[in-house]
Amino acid sequence: MTLRLFDTLSQSLRDFEPRVPGHVGIYVCGPTVQSAPHIGHLRSALVYDLWRRWFTYRGFSVTLVRNVTDIDDKILAVGGTEEWWALAARIERDFDRAASALGILPPTIEPRATGHIGAMVTLISRLIDCGNAYAASDCSGDVYFSVASWADYGQLTRQSPDEVESDESNSERGKKDPRDFALWKGRKDFEPSTASWESPWGLGRPGWHIECSAMATRYLGSGFDIHGGGLDLRFPHHENELAQSRAAGDAFATTWLHNGLVTMNGHKMSKSIGNVMLADDLLSQTDSATARYFLLSSHYRSTMDVHEGSLAESASAWDRIRGFARRTSDLVNDASVVPDSFASAMDDDLAIPAALAVLHDTVRAGNTALDSNDSSAVLARANEVAAMVSVLGLTVDSVAHDATHAALGTLIDRLITERNRARLDKDWSTADRIRDDIDAAGITLEDGADTTRWSITNG
Repeated sequence: MTLRLFDTLSQSLRDFEPRVPGHVGIYVCGPTVQSAPHIGHLRSALVYDLWRRWFTYRGFSVTLVRNVTDIDDKILAVGGTEEWWALAARIERDFDRAASALGILPPTIEPRATGHIGAMVTLISRLIDCGNAYAASDCSGDVYFSVASWADYGQLTRQSPDEVESDESNSERGKKDPRDFALWKGRKDFEPSTASWESPWGLGRPGWHIECSAMATRYLGSGFDIHGGGLDLRFPHHENELAQSRAAGDAFATTWLHNGLVTMNGHKMSKSIGNVMLADDLLSQTDSATARYFLLSSHYRSTMDVHEGSLAESASAWDRIRGFARRTSDLVNDASVVPDSFASAMDDDLAIPAALAVLHDTVRAGNTALDSNDSSAVLARANEVAAMVSVLGLTVDSVAHDATHAALGTLIDRLITERNRARLDKDWSTADRIRDDIDAAGITLEDGADTTRWSITNG
C-alpha cells in the first residue's frame, strides 16, 4: 500500500511518509466565525474528514487539529448591538451544528484563537529575536514580519519576494516595507476594550496568520505531517504561516493540501451578488446523507460547481446506493473490507470520483445478484458496499430497523401477499390496483424470480 498526496509546496504527487510511524498529525484552518457558514466552509471541513477517515482505515492513528478564528478584523467589523465574542460563539455553534449534521467528525482538538494569545506573543517575540520581525516605529503597538528578511518567502505560491503584492492593510502604521504583514495589531481607539490583550508592545490582538502558526505547533509540535485548507488560503494566509514558522525555527508542515472552492453556476459565491448557498439552505433542501454525498462527490482539489439539477443528480445517485444497502443490511458483518479498486482510488490522492465509480459498479452487481438469487454474490457485494459507505462517512439511516418501519413492513408484506395471490388467480385488475396503491404511497416494488422486494422511494 502506497498512499499518495498532492503537495502544494512541491507541486507534485508524493508518497506519504509520516514523521512518526503509524501516526498522522493534521492541522486544518477552520472557520472565521463572523457570519453564517456556507457550503464552501462545509466542503473544506468534509474534505479533511474524508482524509482522516481514510488514514484511519489504512491503520494510522490521526490527530486532527481544526482551529476556530474567533478574533479577527472581520469579526470586529460586523458591528451591531451583539458583542463580538457573542457573535463568534453563536456562529461557531452554527458551524458545529451543520458539520455534525453532515457526519463530519469533531476534530481531535479544536482550539480557539482567543485561548492561545500567550503562545502567539511568545512566537512573535522569537521572530523579533531572530531579526525577522520588528515593532512599528510609530509607537502604534503594531508588530510586523519582515518579508525582506526571509529569502524563501513566496515558495508556497511559486513567487519571488519581489513579485509579492503589497499588504495594504495598516500600511500607514509604521511599516518598513509595504509587503510586510502584521503579527500583532495595536489597539485602536474605536475597537472594544474586550478585543485586546496585554503584550510587550502594548494592548492589542494577534494578526490572523500568527494564530494558526502558534496553535498548530502547540498541539502538533514543531514539525507535523499535513497542513490543509481551502485554495483561497494559499496566499497570503498559508504563505505567511510558512514563512513565519520556518523563520522562527519550526519545521512546520511536511505536506500542504488545498481543497478546491465552490462556485454557483460558474461564478464565485459572493454576498454582493446574492449567490451564496448557506449550510442551512442545503440542509433544508435534502436529508443529511444526500447533502454529504453531494459535497464529497467531486475530487477534493477540483472546483465544485453548484448548478440547477446538481443536487437532484446527487440525490438520485445516493438513493441507488442507499436502496441496495437497506435491502441487504442484515447481511453485513463487522469485518467488511473495501474492494482493492476502491482502495487504489482512495490511495491515489483521495480520488473520490473514481472510488464512487467502484461503489456504483458494486451496487449494480449486487442488484443483479439479487435478481438472479445468487446469495453468495449478494453477500459479498453487500459487505463491500457497506465498507465503502462507512469509509465515506455516509450513513444509511436506520429506517429499516425501527418500529415504525417494522409496522409498515407488516402491512406492505400483507399487500404483496394479496397481490401475488391475485396474480396467481389471473385477477390482473386487483393485482394492478394493489401495486398502484403501494406506488402512490411512495413504495417501490421489485419483482424477482421468487420474491418481491420493496423500498421507500424517497426515504
